[in-house]
Amino acid sequence: MLKEFGREIWIADGPLVAVAGFHYPTRMAVIKLSDGSLFVWSPIKLTDGLRAAVDILGDVQHIVAPNSLHHLFLPQWKQAYPTAKLYAPPGLRKKRADIAFDVDLGDAPLPDWTGQIDQVLMRGNLITTEVVFSHIDSGTVLFTDLLQQLPPKSFSGWRAIVAKLDLMTGPEPSVPRKFRVAFSNRGAAREALGRILAWPAEKVLMAHGTPVEKDAPAFLRRAFGWLIG
Repeated sequence: MLKEFGREIWIADGPLVAVAGFHYPTRMAVIKLSDGSLFVWSPIKLTDGLRAAVDILGDVQHIVAPNSLHHLFLPQWKQAYPTAKLYAPPGLRKKRADIAFDVDLGDAPLPDWTGQIDQVLMRGNLITTEVVFSHIDSGTVLFTDLLQQLPPKSFSGWRAIVAKLDLMTGPEPSVPRKFRVAFSNRGAAREALGRILAWPAEKVLMAHGTPVEKDAPAFLRRAFGWLIG
């Protein structure tokens, strides 16, 4: 259920989620902080088995939605862990007024994880403002939707054509074409990307795609070459 991905970080894959007729695989990460508490990133559907595995690791105190598109399972996790704080990225409070968020995410890491997890807002996109994280101990950069790679066999007919044109089914994860076009402020995006490229990345994790576990800096420069150039 939970797979160790590096020092003090674990991942779990969840069920497919349907969006506009497309079925996306889901993935979450759990990071153990120095005080023993758990930071849950992009939570997937909570099953009894997953909850048992998470509880073995520690006490869930931080439930993090990394962008305004990843919110489906937040109420489920908050119900299971009522003392945990819910963290909202830009735009999600308004979109999910039914959820009582505790803290808004910004460009700076919060005191509970300063020195352990860094973060930056990838601004300038009309679809969503994604919070990109860097887990220092494992050298993992965590993207959500800005990088994707879906199995080509996941689609058929016109959906397969759309997925290919959107750059979602390439040989390695990339920024989908719809997100590239949606960057209305590329200057803001480049500024955020500069911070990301300065992180000592060893791995890249994403919610929808194959994790990159070697040559992470080179991969990131390829994936965002269209923005750098």
